Amino acid sequence: MSYKTIKLDISDAIATLTFNRPDVLNALNPEVIGEFQVAIAEIQGNETVKVLILTGEGRAFIAGADIKVLENLDPLGAKQFAQAGQWTLFALEAMDIPVIACVNGFALGGGCEIAMACDFVYSAESAKFGQPEINLGLIPGFGGTQRLCRLVGKARAKELCMTGRMLSAQEAHLMGLVTRVFPDETLLEETLKIANTIAQKGVVSLRAVKHVIDNGFDIDLRNGCALEADAFSVCFASADHKEGTTAFLEKRPPKFEGKLV
Repeated sequence: MSYKTIKLDISDAIATLTFNRPDVLNALNPEVIGEFQVAIAEIQGNETVKVLILTGEGRAFIAGADIKVLENLDPLGAKQFAQAGQWTLFALEAMDIPVIACVNGFALGGGCEIAMACDFVYSAESAKFGQPEINLGLIPGFGGTQRLCRLVGKARAKELCMTGRMLSAQEAHLMGLVTRVFPDETLLEETLKIANTIAQKGVVSLRAVKHVIDNGFDIDLRNGCALEADAFSVCFASADHKEGTTAFLEKRPPKFEGKLV
């Protein structure tokens, strides 16, 4: 499918989705959200894709919602806009494959919220993060209040949402919002390198890791471990398990080519 507000490239089992409205710092509007939803479904249906990278064109990852959209919303329209964003991020989180946010610049408001919905976040040294909606007399609407407190704790989330201040990549890393920070000029290269490493792993075990961590996070330890034991046992039905153990014994790199079914 052709897109107007995003670019989608699929190469060597890695999909790279680029938000592409650089003239407005990739600000989010209903068209972007709609195309993002369609792209998620397209990638999810492509069995060749093992990793998804999200990034932005130009100086920003996403600098937030398009203010021209916000100023014309009534309460009902605002709720519909927020729900559309939330549903899209739930769909992003529910993807079976690993999703990496490659934050090349401003990740503010909805941009920070999209980054938080990814499995982990790699950031350029110059990137900035924040939830500045309070400066517009608003609050985050795409799940920011909920994901942020789960990542950095309630007190820090309240402080960030109440002040609207921006975080440097280094401070975001120290808080646990960002996984790793790279020099600006090597960010995409390093992200692709790690994505390629992940893409070479077995598809069943990759899905199992994501499923167990995501679904075990909010339950008690005993039930989380039971979930892990179930997923561990399922891996033994995979051709990749047999290839992995055989390759180890034969002292050679594994060639994982197993399927989900």
